[in-house]
Amino acid sequence: MDISLDSLEQALSVRRQIDTLEKRLAALLGHAISSDSPTGKGRRHMPAATRAKIAASARLRWAKRKGGQADVAHKSPQKKGGLTPEGRRKLSQLMKARWAARRKATATK
Repeated sequence: MDISLDSLEQALSVRRQIDTLEKRLAALLGHAISSDSPTGKGRRHMPAATRAKIAASARLRWAKRKGGQADVAHKSPQKKGGLTPEGRRKLSQLMKARWAARRKATATK
């Protein structure tokens, strides 16, 4: 880049004019317009009360989806499956019969 000293001074002068005009515009509008501020950097912070409201509404949505159980979030789930004593007894009898049939089949060979 071959930039002469005169054109560099003119560019600097234009840049200063732009800066002063931006400051005047910000003063007229009542808020700062700055090209120096980093946009999109850092995390956005949300107040704890807002987070709590969002969480409560999410819990309500899930409760409606699950069937209207609003405050059952901390209830322990019931154990599913498992054998009753009668079922265990029946399985035991079936297994004993199967083993007896297998012993009988191997004894006759």
